Amino acid sequence: MATKEALLKQAKAVAASNSQQAEALYKEIITSPIGEYATVADRENQLRHQENALVNLATLYQEQRNAQGVAEVVKMSRVFVSSSAKAKTAKLIRTVLDCFSNIPDSQKTQIDVLTENIEWAKREKRVFLKHSLETRLVSLLLDTQQYRPALTLIDNLLGELKRLDDKMVLTEVHLLESRAYRGIGNLAKSKAALTSARTAANSIYCPPHLQARLDMQSGILHAEEKDYTTAYSYFYETFESLSAQDDPSALGALKYMLLCKVMLNLPEDVTSLLGIKLASKYAQLRDVESMRAIARAHQQRKLADFEQALKDYQQELTSDPTIRTHLSALYDTLLEQNLLRIVEPYSVVEVEYVAQQVGQGRQAVEMKLSQMILDKVFHGVLDQGRGCLIVFEPSQADNTYGAAIETLEQVGKVVDSLYAKTVKIA
Repeated sequence: MATKEALLKQAKAVAASNSQQAEALYKEIITSPIGEYATVADRENQLRHQENALVNLATLYQEQRNAQGVAEVVKMSRVFVSSSAKAKTAKLIRTVLDCFSNIPDSQKTQIDVLTENIEWAKREKRVFLKHSLETRLVSLLLDTQQYRPALTLIDNLLGELKRLDDKMVLTEVHLLESRAYRGIGNLAKSKAALTSARTAANSIYCPPHLQARLDMQSGILHAEEKDYTTAYSYFYETFESLSAQDDPSALGALKYMLLCKVMLNLPEDVTSLLGIKLASKYAQLRDVESMRAIARAHQQRKLADFEQALKDYQQELTSDPTIRTHLSALYDTLLEQNLLRIVEPYSVVEVEYVAQQVGQGRQAVEMKLSQMILDKVFHGVLDQGRGCLIVFEPSQADNTYGAAIETLEQVGKVVDSLYAKTVKIA
């Protein structure tokens, strides 16, 4: 019978050409028992080969995009390492779970696997592994926009972490809490959670990747408050840090930087920004080209070009909720500017004509014009019977009322002064 080492070498050799045979060999290595009378050194070697087989089998399933296969490997690793050191168990399970990355539509399988392993970790009293798995589950729930269940899990997790005083995981969970509150639109609590994350991070050595994520969240929250200048500085810090680590997330930070330039009405800065050394290697990617197209449309104030960019780069511009939200606001602003430019020369203009000029449906234009009148962007009224917009001349403020009030206030002060003097004489 071939040794585990020989089987492992054979499986690696045939993995590229015959995945089914490699899969069978890996499973044979994992399930074959260790000899009862094996020496300590031989036992350790066989355990190491089994661990390698587990990781290689999970990697094989990852390449095949077989999420269910990876889930089975997680179960195998749990049974296999139940008697191993806790630190080694946690590392092995996390390594196998990482193999879910790049497998499309695997979120549900991941959630099921994590939930099952969290229950197992509770039974085995593996506290640190449980916290690690729960943190990963929260992140996954946020990625799938399940904010309420994520917050429930975060509340329980924070209570345990504060008792243990584990600052590193505490920083991570507070950061996830900030993301969750931002997801449900509670910016006040999101900022408070981010402050808690930074406080915890300041008391420990914060790894660069975690610091970059803190800066990214800070930038996102500042952008939500329309403070795009501060947001840009945070995104730039994030981009520099992630680029130095060759982290793929650097592209997301670069897109946010470009978005800030557009929202600051500086679309011409997009080209110069992409000319810097760190950003130049991303310049030809579709994600960056999508932001360049938005900047061009904004610079030329062309609504049709803006809509075309949204259509051409739908995946790149709508998959990220932050970019989608801000571009929606930018679209409204651009539409408003175009409508103002069209109606400005007229005192009466047909709504149908305005709709044709901006390339929008009549009903959508009527709604936008109504909103603009209510917001006092311009003075006018919609005559729906005639299908016209009547534009009024800007009214001049009459200061008579204000002046009268001010005069009465001064008279009141004089009367009070005279009364005070009368009291003294008496």
